[in-house]
Amino acid sequence: MRDRLRVRHCVYHWLRAEGEEYRCGTYSKHWRRRYDRRCYRRIDPVVIDGFRRFDPVDWKELDWSGKAARAYRRDALDHGVGSQGFSIPLRGPNGQFALFSVTDTTSDAAWAEFTAARQPDLILVGHYLNRKALELAGPTLPAPSRSLSPREIEALTYLAQGYGRGRVADVLSISEHTLRAYIESARFKLGAANTTHAVARAAMEGLIVVGAAPAGPGTRGAAAAPPR
Repeated sequence: MRDRLRVRHCVYHWLRAEGEEYRCGTYSKHWRRRYDRRCYRRIDPVVIDGFRRFDPVDWKELDWSGKAARAYRRDALDHGVGSQGFSIPLRGPNGQFALFSVTDTTSDAAWAEFTAARQPDLILVGHYLNRKALELAGPTLPAPSRSLSPREIEALTYLAQGYGRGRVADVLSISEHTLRAYIESARFKLGAANTTHAVARAAMEGLIVVGAAPAGPGTRGAAAAPPR
């Protein structure tokens, strides 16, 4: 597939909330081990942004401004990942989440031309790979956790969109103390170590939909309110 697309790398990457990862592709074995050993998934902008979107994304659009992200990017370049990247977020049953990515070392202009021309093909390939992965996984997919209350879903959904706790409390017309109680309750139900883990697990299990404000009597008009 890599040779057919004429790119440097093609990679399918399935991530689970529990921390397990399944990956197949053309990255070197050394880089795959290094990525896992250094827990790069926690700071990888491709993974972090992928949780929050449904549309394909060029890696140049991602936030690489943080110190950890910049260091990770340099390390990836040093290990032959490529200076250009394009990823297709993929989702399946029970909030299953994966990414199909292609990378290269071509110029910005050539890469823009490639992604514009081949995006439909890349989307089809990504969904085909994800379907095959799900077939192979069979009944091993985790069942959803205990259901969350409407308020817990609202709280985690806004946090997933990048809203701060103060802003979420304002939107839901509750105190930050009450919001904290909802978050802790959701975290306990999901078996999450912290709030970030709870949001990720809720998204991966399909309990919240990232990218759309929750509907409900307590959130009327909130969808249009930008985060502070």
